[in-house]
Amino acid sequence: MTGALLVDKPAGATSHDVVAQVRREREEGKVGHAGTLDPFATGLLIVLLGKATRLQRFLLELPKTYVATAKLGWRSTTGDPDGELTETGIVPQDLALPTGEVTQQVPMTSAVKVEGERLYKKAHRGESIDTPTRTVTVHRADLLERDGDQARFEIECSTGTYIRTLIETLDDAYCSELRRTEIGPFAVPDGAPREIPVADLVGFLPERPLDSEEAVLVGHGRSVEATGVSGHVRLTHEGTLIAIAGVDGDNLKPVVVLEPRQ
Repeated sequence: MTGALLVDKPAGATSHDVVAQVRREREEGKVGHAGTLDPFATGLLIVLLGKATRLQRFLLELPKTYVATAKLGWRSTTGDPDGELTETGIVPQDLALPTGEVTQQVPMTSAVKVEGERLYKKAHRGESIDTPTRTVTVHRADLLERDGDQARFEIECSTGTYIRTLIETLDDAYCSELRRTEIGPFAVPDGAPREIPVADLVGFLPERPLDSEEAVLVGHGRSVEATGVSGHVRLTHEGTLIAIAGVDGDNLKPVVVLEPRQ
């Protein structure tokens, strides 16, 4: 059963636009995605279908890879081409981006909720508040090329990293183009959306095979022996994904049951 579509989101469309289009085309009642892309950005969007929407939390934790273009000698009020642009003419010579653990100020254009409301809604009304900070991990930030007033980077980072904010550490620069190429083991498709079976969506998690008796127990939300595993685990029976479980003491407790067994 198809669990997700790997979609190459075009510039100008929101992640919600893509989800709505898939919902119409597939006539699927339950559709979601695993990681928002800004409207100006392009690239990989994982669109989840039906029961696979319950696996969203595990996909959101995966690292992401981007190719970002920095416009040098310019500033943007939003850190991207949708903001008010100002040419400063001050072109940074040191193009090293920070790596490792990085503390970022959440931008006003973010979808993060503060006081029960998403920040971008406050920004649209012209409000400005002290936004929270978060610590993210930038695994690498490789300079691919520099051409005049533009520099292109490949960045691998943890979930929650604001690439625009990372580019702004160069001072007089903003992110003029952004493309997400990978989310964990998944790559942006070449052409039409690529279908991914439900079981393959969480293939990166360790597997714990179940016997027939255990499969029935798990299908009713009951725990089974952990047998030396840790973190979240795929529970399978005869090649079928039954549930995702987490360690609870010496046991594995189902957190998402997908295929109950009788």
